[in-house]
Amino acid sequence: MNKKEIEELIKFVSKSGVSEVSLETDTVKITIKNAAPRVVEQVLTAAPMMQMQMPMQAAPAPVAATPAPAPAASNDESKYITVKSPMIGTFYRASSPDKPNFVNVGDEIKSGQAVCIIEAMKLFNEIESEISGRIVKVLVDNSSPVEYDQPLFLVDPS
Repeated sequence: MNKKEIEELIKFVSKSGVSEVSLETDTVKITIKNAAPRVVEQVLTAAPMMQMQMPMQAAPAPVAATPAPAPAASNDESKYITVKSPMIGTFYRASSPDKPNFVNVGDEIKSGQAVCIIEAMKLFNEIESEISGRIVKVLVDNSSPVEYDQPLFLVDPS
C-alpha cells in the first residue's frame, strides 16, 4: 500500500462518518479509528458553540463583538489561498530539527514544492503545495497536531 492509497483511506474514513476501519493485506495492517465520526464538522461547530455558551451566561454583547473583527480579517485574507492539511497527524516545518524549514514567510513556492511534513501513523509524509505564490503566514506551530483539511499556510498567488 502506498502513501496515496493511505491518504485516500484516511480521507474516506473522515468523510464517511465511520468510527473504525481495519484493512489487512499480506504486508500491511492498518486500523483507522475515528473517536468522533465527523471530527472536522464537530471542530468547526464546537468552537462557536463554546463561545456562545459563555457569553449567554455573562452577556450577549460579546457574541456580536466577536464576529465583527472576523469579516475585516477575512477581507484582508480573502485574496490569499490556503494550503490545507491532507491528513491527520503532526505538523513539522523541517525534515529534522537540525535542518532548515521547508518554507518561511516571504518565500516563493511553486506547485509541487514540499512545504512541510506531516507525521501520520509513524510515516513522515512530505506535503507539496498545489499552488504557486509567496508564503504570507504560517498558521500552525511546529510539532503541533493537525486535523484533516486544517489550514497550514496562507499563500499570495500574485
